[in-house]
Amino acid sequence: MVTRVTNGDSKLKLITGNANPELAKEIAAEIGIDLGHCQITRFRDGEVQVKLGESVRGYQVYVVQPTSAPVNEHLMELLITVDALKRASAQSINVVIPYYGYARQDRKARARDPITAKLIADLIQTAGVSRVICMDLHAGQIQGFFNVPLDHLFGMPILADYFLEKNLQDIVVVSPDLGGVTRARQFAERLGANIAIIDKRRPEPNVAEVMNIIGDIRGRTAILIDDMIDTAGTITLGAEALLSHGAKEVYACCTHAVLSDPAIERLAASPIKEVVVTNTIALKEEKKIDKLVVLSVAKIIAEAILRVHEMRSISELFD
Repeated sequence: MVTRVTNGDSKLKLITGNANPELAKEIAAEIGIDLGHCQITRFRDGEVQVKLGESVRGYQVYVVQPTSAPVNEHLMELLITVDALKRASAQSINVVIPYYGYARQDRKARARDPITAKLIADLIQTAGVSRVICMDLHAGQIQGFFNVPLDHLFGMPILADYFLEKNLQDIVVVSPDLGGVTRARQFAERLGANIAIIDKRRPEPNVAEVMNIIGDIRGRTAILIDDMIDTAGTITLGAEALLSHGAKEVYACCTHAVLSDPAIERLAASPIKEVVVTNTIALKEEKKIDKLVVLSVAKIIAEAILRVHEMRSISELFD
């Protein structure tokens, strides 16, 4: 339960960039404060201009800005906003990054590869942040890329509650690859279900080839779970494979709806009955197809912000 504050009795301010202002408004409403005045525009040559419309001196400021597409634009907005807050004497600068862009470049997969997720962490820290709040990082080790406190939130409870309310029968939770087994197992425990695994080979980025299905899915309702859906190749191929191996019906869910082209066309044409996502990334109207269900993460982020502000435990949210 979020404990609301009032504008007059708290040194907390919440501002947003242009990446997902609607989510920021929801978070502010859950906390019980108004969004701070911050205008982010562009000069004629495309450079980012940040104007803080009120004093932040002595305040704990929280900046809501997922680094979603266009990732470089939103990243620069975040960095420049942090610099503006630092120079305006904010007491602490806490960045809320519901979706962390470049997270998939977290290691050297081949010779001479950059580790871009670490570079982004360095840039954010150098700008002057005091704390980072993220949700469902693609790779857990990214937490160690930061030398400031990082609170890692999870969208799984929100997704699990949705499916529990649907009261589906004979559920099996399916991981679309071997790397997502831990996530699938935790999700299955919340639903009281068994798990299955799709063993696939990926010959090149954004191209997946389904190989084998490990686990009993015949006659069951399968729920595919991943941290994100990008081009939807993995999810749609997985759904087709599950149905061909005897699954009764297939649902899919994830925290981050990246939905790069041609994801929407693939999902619309797929046999997936429902695709459940959260609003960590703002979705354009043309991407809101009928089978897409969007759940809000505002309440859990608002609670995390208040717990940080009041120096209470974050982990208790997920115990």
